[in-house]
Amino acid sequence: MKRIVIFASGSGSNAENIINYFSNRNTAEVRMVLSNRSRAGVFERCKRLNIPCQHFKKSDFFESNTVLELLQKEADFIVLAGFLLKIPENIIKAYPNEIVNIHPALLPKYGGKGMYGMNVHRAIKENNEPETGITIHYVNEHYDEGGIIFQAKTAVEESDTPESIAQKVHELEYAHFPRVIEETIAKHA
Repeated sequence: MKRIVIFASGSGSNAENIINYFSNRNTAEVRMVLSNRSRAGVFERCKRLNIPCQHFKKSDFFESNTVLELLQKEADFIVLAGFLLKIPENIIKAYPNEIVNIHPALLPKYGGKGMYGMNVHRAIKENNEPETGITIHYVNEHYDEGGIIFQAKTAVEESDTPESIAQKVHELEYAHFPRVIEETIAKHA
């Protein structure tokens, strides 16, 4: 059984969805969640779900091997679920094609530094895009440039607001992310 560690910076709704999905699977298990934000909502979710959740300092992530050493004890596969920091090179090298991220747009459009959450949905609306969606991709040393694993689309109506676009995208995330993680892990088994 593969061991998953999730990185999350926010409320943790995707993390919770992934934890619930794998709670009754024999392909993988979520071992822990790591967060760079000590007050992130993901801590409350993990407490309720009885999953270890640990805060780390930026210096432990970027200036030492502290986080990498923890991962090497706990993780075969890494999932970024609403995680906003760029993954350092030491972790990318230790986990080639074993780190995946979900992005709330159809990459390569609306990717890169600063393009996350509502920033993406506002840009989609402002540019009158006819569709948006999700991209699940491998993580490399550049924001949102790793190989694309899966995309799902949804129409953007004239009446949509950035908030309603966000809701449509969340529905795609919840429907597809855990399954695509499982399929990706199976390919690397």
